[in-house]
Amino acid sequence: MDLAVEVSNLTKKYGSLVAVDDLDLEVKLHTIHGFLGPNGAGKTTTIKILIGLLKPDNGLVKVLGQELDWDKSSLRTKVGYMPELPKLPKYLKGLELLDVYGRMCGMSKEKRESQTRELLKLVGLEGRGDDRVGTYSKGMQQRLGLAQALLNEPKLVILDEPSLGLDPIGMVEVRDIIKELAKADITVFLSSHLLSEVEQVCSHVTVIDKGVALASGTIEEISSKLKAPLEIEAEVDNLSEAVIGNLKKLSFVKDVLEDGNRLRIKLDTREDVRSEVSQAISSGGGIILAINLKGGSLEDIFLNLLAKKKGGEQ
Repeated sequence: MDLAVEVSNLTKKYGSLVAVDDLDLEVKLHTIHGFLGPNGAGKTTTIKILIGLLKPDNGLVKVLGQELDWDKSSLRTKVGYMPELPKLPKYLKGLELLDVYGRMCGMSKEKRESQTRELLKLVGLEGRGDDRVGTYSKGMQQRLGLAQALLNEPKLVILDEPSLGLDPIGMVEVRDIIKELAKADITVFLSSHLLSEVEQVCSHVTVIDKGVALASGTIEEISSKLKAPLEIEAEVDNLSEAVIGNLKKLSFVKDVLEDGNRLRIKLDTREDVRSEVSQAISSGGGIILAINLKGGSLEDIFLNLLAKKKGGEQ
């Protein structure tokens, strides 16, 4: 078995609304797999099916090599889950909360005591276990939710929008924890609408919109399949006709658009040619104040996919 999640022809409807539409999805073991899409794309519905909270109308679902049986809970001890914005009882202390969840997982008292303190340390809450959850900040509650998802040492952890509502510092902290999970050979399936989050932590990604998978694979694989043209944006002092002329002579330059001292250089290549462009600008007497490559990031890929889908629907 080399797949943590295997889904084929998955469909879920709410009345006339098709939330998940004939979805195919594969998540390889020991990867951090991003499940990316705008709000309402069908991400949370898919996750609820994966953990047995919803029954699909059609399709096959396998988790950790076993076909999911929605009437049994044997797989749930092998899968950790943190819902979007976890609602934790505020009157319990951090350690008490984890102990309750540990008992629900069937863990022994000895294992609960060792695991809960280790997990609080992992998520950066060491020393706060005897404080009530109501005194925790939103970021701390999110980290406690992560600790709960890691009880009983699951092989697969499913996180639904783990950075939702966090400030920038909290987002960085959660990303660091997710990276630590990958080092421990735990498979992470991460749902998010935040492009930057997925790009910074995930090795693989599936892009979904309106319940339909638009692309799946490594970010590099998706980028190469799209073959979206790159362009360079440059801010240039002493911009002159000589600079523009030099740029247009480059074989891989399709067009050069001017806006004050800013240039948009459209390319006919997927290579990073900023060094050649910089030399052309400098040799024409221009002084580069800023230069950026556009078109290769996950954001560009995501927007390109949505644009292609929208164009196909018209």
